[in-house]
Amino acid sequence: MPRLFITFEGGEGSGKSTQLARLARRLAARGIEPVMTREPGGTPLAEGIRSLLLDPARRPGATAEALMMQAARADLVATVIRPALDQGRVVLCDRYDDSTLAYQGAGRGLDDAMLRGWNRTATGGLVPDLTLLFDLDPAVGLARRAGAAGDTNRLDREPSAFHARVRERFLALAREAPARWRVLDATASPEAIEADVWRAVEPRLGG
Repeated sequence: MPRLFITFEGGEGSGKSTQLARLARRLAARGIEPVMTREPGGTPLAEGIRSLLLDPARRPGATAEALMMQAARADLVATVIRPALDQGRVVLCDRYDDSTLAYQGAGRGLDDAMLRGWNRTATGGLVPDLTLLFDLDPAVGLARRAGAAGDTNRLDREPSAFHARVRERFLALAREAPARWRVLDATASPEAIEADVWRAVEPRLGG
């Protein structure tokens, strides 16, 4: 079984969660049972933090928000992601530390170097083998979210300029590390995107 850490990034409504599930099914058909998790979340502690972070009734400041994200991340890495990778598993994670650079960095305006340092502390320096970015106009993604869920969380309700900054930061991060990132057109059909995801993942499976 290959040891592989894949993260899924993108704005609200980009379809990354759907594609994570589709990839998991493809891997299972190949005899590989991946570990699926998400940020913030994936552990009882981190899921509790998630509920606080996404609650529209709460308005934590930018620094408090970032530190809550890091606490959830540290717990997830220590109790789920690293142990799975140490066992030679494939781990699929819906968001990871790049989201902090996009949302709390570009979106909220916190210092990039500071956030990178916090990321290293929370993850112990664990870097994904592959990051898939599902790129989409934020207006389209937010419309999808509203139509599918019928409700919105706190991040969904941020102004369009916030979501535009998040998107641009994700694209900039992808340009900085092209060997790790794959940028996918999230306006394509789910089937076409699934095929693109598989083309990015399959060569890394070996055998």
